[in-house]
Amino acid sequence: MTDGKKRGLQDYAELCHQIARDKGFWDSPRNTAEMLMLVVSELSEALEADRRGDADGFREEIADTFIRLFDLCGGFEIDIEAEIEKKRLKNQARPYKHGKKY
Repeated sequence: MTDGKKRGLQDYAELCHQIARDKGFWDSPRNTAEMLMLVVSELSEALEADRRGDADGFREEIADTFIRLFDLCGGFEIDIEAEIEKKRLKNQARPYKHGKKY
């Protein structure tokens, strides 16, 4: 962090969402499908940067992906830290390779 402050995931969700609100992206209700596809589009841009061998661009698009997710979590009032912990515990209880699905 440039300000020396350590932030948690929920802090980032609130911060990214506030920035998006300040920039007018939440002036009207957001469509869930559109929000999810914006996350996917950032991942697609990361893939294209990787294909070009653009390491800086790849890292930037991965950051954009998180920013979109954090904005979504802030806007939809998702406590992402709590949700990750619940899912981690669920995954931890699953069998090895989840029944060899993959």
